[in-house]
Amino acid sequence: MKLMNAAVFFILGPTLTPALDPLSTSVFMGGAAVAWQLLSPHSWLKCSLLECCNMKDTLNLSVIKMDLDRKVFGQHLATQIVLRALNANMHFKRPRKPLVMSFHGWTGTGKTFVSSIIAENLYQLNIPRQRFVHHFSTVLHFPHLSRVHLYKEQLQNWIRGNVSACPRSLFIFSEMDQMPHGLIDSIMPFLGYHEEIDGVYYGKAIFIFLNNAGGDKVTEIALDYWRRQKRREEIPVKKLQSLLAEEIFRNRDSGFFHSQLIQKNLIDYFIPFLPLEYKHVKECVRQELHVQGHPQDEDLIAEIALAMTDYPSEERLYSSKGCKTVASRVSLSI
Repeated sequence: MKLMNAAVFFILGPTLTPALDPLSTSVFMGGAAVAWQLLSPHSWLKCSLLECCNMKDTLNLSVIKMDLDRKVFGQHLATQIVLRALNANMHFKRPRKPLVMSFHGWTGTGKTFVSSIIAENLYQLNIPRQRFVHHFSTVLHFPHLSRVHLYKEQLQNWIRGNVSACPRSLFIFSEMDQMPHGLIDSIMPFLGYHEEIDGVYYGKAIFIFLNNAGGDKVTEIALDYWRRQKRREEIPVKKLQSLLAEEIFRNRDSGFFHSQLIQKNLIDYFIPFLPLEYKHVKECVRQELHVQGHPQDEDLIAEIALAMTDYPSEERLYSSKGCKTVASRVSLSI
């Protein structure tokens, strides 16, 4: 009805304008153009002023690469895989299945941060479209084991409804290590190779799972390479991904314990987030000083980073909390 009214407005516009002076005519027609843009479902003006789902993919991979390179420290494996995954998915106008990525690593290594960078860059004009980014916290949204059947139904309805509204929807599941067993399998139908399900196409949706489970395995492999005097850059990605898949499938605390998502190979990428070394924590401290508006004090940077590098107890090579507490430590130290 709105579009019909706008169309009538444009048809009648030329017949009305002769009675107006040139300035009024310009204002009148300018207002008509703005009205038309706001009424159009996917106009550039509406998308810049209001939240809308633009079907055209506008993710600039060079921009997201720059963000990852500048803001994420010590995660060359993760950033490489993420960029490769996004590039492959965006290459197709109509992907055969949704992009499904599972992030694994210790707390504070950048899993949530990388997912937020993806969300910020996913929609037009680099303006986060919060309506189309859906973040599920296990502790907040699925707290009661006795209600798993209800959660399954709610989760299916939520995904179905939001993908219907915006095919390029982003779903982020945090605290997967606390997810009730079997719950995540309820979304399995949406992650497979289907043209459509009940008239809804899911191939452009993106699913990201954030999981502390598997972090010990990633750290174990990184530490082994260090002890053998090998660089962490030499860790083979494919082998690590395979070990991660096996680890979380057997791990009761992973959220993917005996999950059909793994059995049916519906998770496209198992992405390892390596433990952060002293030099990486220093970069986190340096960035936090900048964010808080403080001068770059190298002695303070070294002091905070050294205090946070605590694992293993003998070598003190990694930070067991990553960069999780850097902001509070900087605030207390200034």
